[in-house]
Amino acid sequence: MRVSKLATWFMAGAMCLAGASIVWQEHAIAADAATSSKAAEPAVGNPDNDTCLACHGNEGFAAPGADGQMRQLHVIKDKFGKSVHGKRACVECHTDITEIPHKTGVTHKVSCVTCHEAMWDAVKAEGKTKENERLGVVVQQIDRYMNSIHARPSREDQSRTNATCYNCHAPHYIYPKGSPERAEWRLSVPNACGKCHAKERELYATSVHGKAVLNDKNPVAAICSDCHTTHDVEDPAKDSTKLAITKNCGGCHAESLKTYTDTYHGQINKLGYAYTAKCFDCHGSHGIQRVDDPKSKVHPNNRLQTCQQCHQGATQGFTTFEPHGTTHDFGRYPYIWIASKFMIQLLLGTFAFFWTHTALWFYREYKDRQARMSRPHVRTDELLLGKYYRRFPLIWRIAHLTFALTLMILTLTGMSVLYADSAWAPVIMNAFGSPKVAAIVHRTCAVIFATVFIAQLIYFVLRISRNWKTFQWFGPNSLVPRWQDLWDMIAMFKWFFGLGPRPVFDRWTYWEKFDYWAPFWGVTIIGATGVMLWIPNVTASFLPGWAFNVATIVHG
Repeated sequence: MRVSKLATWFMAGAMCLAGASIVWQEHAIAADAATSSKAAEPAVGNPDNDTCLACHGNEGFAAPGADGQMRQLHVIKDKFGKSVHGKRACVECHTDITEIPHKTGVTHKVSCVTCHEAMWDAVKAEGKTKENERLGVVVQQIDRYMNSIHARPSREDQSRTNATCYNCHAPHYIYPKGSPERAEWRLSVPNACGKCHAKERELYATSVHGKAVLNDKNPVAAICSDCHTTHDVEDPAKDSTKLAITKNCGGCHAESLKTYTDTYHGQINKLGYAYTAKCFDCHGSHGIQRVDDPKSKVHPNNRLQTCQQCHQGATQGFTTFEPHGTTHDFGRYPYIWIASKFMIQLLLGTFAFFWTHTALWFYREYKDRQARMSRPHVRTDELLLGKYYRRFPLIWRIAHLTFALTLMILTLTGMSVLYADSAWAPVIMNAFGSPKVAAIVHRTCAVIFATVFIAQLIYFVLRISRNWKTFQWFGPNSLVPRWQDLWDMIAMFKWFFGLGPRPVFDRWTYWEKFDYWAPFWGVTIIGATGVMLWIPNVTASFLPGWAFNVATIVHG
């Protein structure tokens, strides 16, 4: 009978206990309870946890809320004892409960924010922040929450926030990370979110993530907070949120995120812009399925439609593009692997040869100058003093300047994307305004660059055509390589090592021919691959999708 009296005091005659289960009855029974309350014993002040649990520890304990609906008030003693709050007194949180029976008009409001911030201020005042490091983390999470969309007023009810702490956490059952209870709570998060986001929860239940969590009870499978973050949840329409969600995918799919960020789509994301395709644009979000599932957005039967979300008019070639193609896996991506290794060897071989060539040349010049220190090595009597020769006319000087400036801008805009994860790339991209602006600048300079290149080809064709009969393709005045260039190079290396005299060359040396033909083919290849990437719909109409992967490697 002691339990019945305490319950009667607690609700001030509004409710009545029925047996040990304490289930609230109809209003007639409540009226009888009100009559019996007249004989209530004196109030109990500042109740301890055992006193509170004398009522709240009984299964089925409930009371009508402000909306008239029954509200469950049952607290499982053992579960509460294992929680992070288990050692704290109930009245530390329920500060308006000062006595039993509760005063009329008590709202039972709890402020998680005020409580934790007050505790942290006390800890700091005592100089015990190191011993209470976890409390500091909670306060940081509160700060993040206060800036989130959940902390803002609800559109439907401006007196309430969109979601507060106890909407997501069961306040009596918050457990430390790594505990079995924490894993069990984690599985309940989608259902907690689903109370407000019913449509999203319904889709999630059909997804590969949802089935693993809700059906298979897999505690490590992705839940809402893994993608949308925990305390700083923000509007998914914002660019910052899209970028955060994309990054969060890498929490489980690290290798896929890495390969994605190596593509143009991912590089733009790394620069801080969200207009290119992200994980959920291709794979879906709440209803994501495995790739081999016919309902998956990236299933072979659905890929073209998925690509067309961004690339209107995309053709079938898009479906064989490798969005996660890596240069390290020959078995899965042979064309990408071959292209990468070929370009690396080409560049390393070229630079190694000519760096060695230049270093040996400097060494040989140094040795010769050391040997000539005792005698003049500049024949002043043979200098053509006062005479100047104009090597290039005005039009060629303008062409060279234009070629050089556009090449520098092309390098600046292109490298900022290629090395998007560097510290300087976002600064340069922001200076241009955005990657979209930089792309326009890049393509404009590419057109000017190509125009100068094609103009010099036309010039050569016209000049050679005027001297067609007398022009020697493999003569000393031609830039076309010949066998003599090989003998000249061998003679040059002999001179480097002191094994022969310094050779005398024709009008064009072997390194000058290289300096022309290497950029000639380089510009051709870079220009061709650039056009392929510029007009992807046309490219994909006659080439497979992996050609984009190869073109990106070669162009870069």
